[in-house]
Amino acid sequence: METHSSTEATLVGQIDLAGFRSEARQLLAHQVPPEDVQWQLQPGADYTDPQSPLASRPRNVARAATAIVPASFTRLCEFVVLHRDPARFSLLYRLLWRLVHEPGLRNEPLDADMQQAQHMAHAVRRDIHKMKANLHMRLLRDRAGNEVQLGCYQPAHHVVEAVAPWFAKRIPQARWAIFTPERSVRCDGDSLRYGPGVPQAQLPGLHADEEAWLECYERVFAPHA
Repeated sequence: METHSSTEATLVGQIDLAGFRSEARQLLAHQVPPEDVQWQLQPGADYTDPQSPLASRPRNVARAATAIVPASFTRLCEFVVLHRDPARFSLLYRLLWRLVHEPGLRNEPLDADMQQAQHMAHAVRRDIHKMKANLHMRLLRDRAGNEVQLGCYQPAHHVVEAVAPWFAKRIPQARWAIFTPERSVRCDGDSLRYGPGVPQAQLPGLHADEEAWLECYERVFAPHA
């Protein structure tokens, strides 16, 4: 019986889209089929700065194989990588492989893989909308007497980095922080900084006092100040 060797593709974080694109191009250039690829996260990489993959990836990878991929698929990837399904990268590479080798796939909206990816993207879009609509910020003062707005939320998917810039534009020139079980983010008025998440049991509740909120803020961001 013929056996296939496995090829590992390593990403530096849960939403490492730049890494996925780079790895996928290399895999395509070497004609590695989807069933021979194992996608994995680099150990300890869950809280890597989301911008770092752009600087750490090689820039001279051949792009010819992906040149025929439609722009709609590129946009689809941006949402699907935010989904919580651990098999999302395998699905996207399988679709990419098929789009390169089966050009007619782009005209088959009822294809099972394409439908699954579309459903995942829809779920992410809905999660982003819900976080924007339902997150409530609490205004208080920190230990130094400066105003800061704090909020907590439990998104269904990896959407914190996608939502944070929207909040930065919505409440400009303000200091604020948002805590989620997976990832936290703060804004100092002109820049975003990410930190570790807060376990669900430790998130400040709706009726938590100011001290509980400040303790959470200091616990997450003081070590990174």
